[in-house]
This record gives sequence, structure tokens and C-alpha cells, in this order.
Amino acid sequence: MNQHTSPQNNFSAALRLCRKACNVSQEAFGVVSSRTYVSSLERGIKQPTLNKVDELAGVLGVHPLTLLAISYLDSVDPSAQQALMNEVSGELTRVLAQSATIE
Repeated sequence: MNQHTSPQNNFSAALRLCRKACNVSQEAFGVVSSRTYVSSLERGIKQPTLNKVDELAGVLGVHPLTLLAISYLDSVDPSAQQALMNEVSGELTRVLAQSATIE
């Protein structure tokens, strides 16, 4: 992660974007959440737990990391997507390599 800036998530916009792109209504989340809760997430009033992100992603039919990655994108431009994936991939490689020396 860039040490000069702290990434800001926009989970509310990411959830709304994914929900609409996947053609899923707020009511479809009824198995895991109420429509009111989903609406409050999309309006940024509430923030989900990681377990709830898993459940929401399941209803959408996407990997939870997809939903989270979209929430950290600066734009939907493919170059922004690639930049984020490169940053995360590099960090995963670095952290996992360092963790191997700790164990």
C-alpha cells in the first residue's frame, strides 16, 4: 500500500453497482438481510462485517474480493482496475514471502 495515501472504500457504491450489474433486487437479499439493511448499506449509513460481505457476495454470485475490490476502485476504467490488481498482487506476494520466514 502506498504509505503516502490511505485508500478509502466506497462500499455503498460498490454494492449498488454490483447489484445492478448482476440484475439483483434489494429484495433478493431477503435470505441474508432485510431490504432495509441493504438499502442502508447502499446509502452508506451502515458498514457490513466481513461475514456479511461474504453473504452479500453469495447472493450477487461474485467472489467477496470482487465486491471489496470494486469498493476501492478510483474509477471503473480498466487501467484503474489493473493498477489495483497489480498493487494487491505485489502486496500478497511480499507478505506471504515474509510470512514464510516467520513460521
